[in-house]
Amino acid sequence: MFRSMCVLVALPLLGLGACSSIIEGTSQEIEVVTNPAGAECNFIREGRSIGRIPRTPSALTIKKTKHDLTIECELAGYQKATYRNKSDAAGATFGNIILGGGIGWAIDSASGADNKYTSPVNITLVPAKPGS
Repeated sequence: MFRSMCVLVALPLLGLGACSSIIEGTSQEIEVVTNPAGAECNFIREGRSIGRIPRTPSALTIKKTKHDLTIECELAGYQKATYRNKSDAAGATFGNIILGGGIGWAIDSASGADNKYTSPVNITLVPAKPGS
């Protein structure tokens, strides 16, 4: 009987958890705009390429995690440009901790839903030095 009562009390609380998973989602589109346009950009996380944009401006949908992204853009006649896109806490994370407690936060943290990246990303390419 006690076990049944615990389950009835716990189920509504579990519904409060994972707010970020529901509101923010586990993936995010990151738009990259370069000046000048037309650069190819590689998205790198933990030393591995996770996707490419063949020509800017464009966007790539990535799975969110707690790890930062490095975006490297190249265009003929310009130096390679690198942008570090930090993984920050998503807005729904704080409400989730208050309302859902540890269970909701643990679910969101495991799925990456409690993270977000900056978008759009604006990158200015510097002309290459003559002879480089």
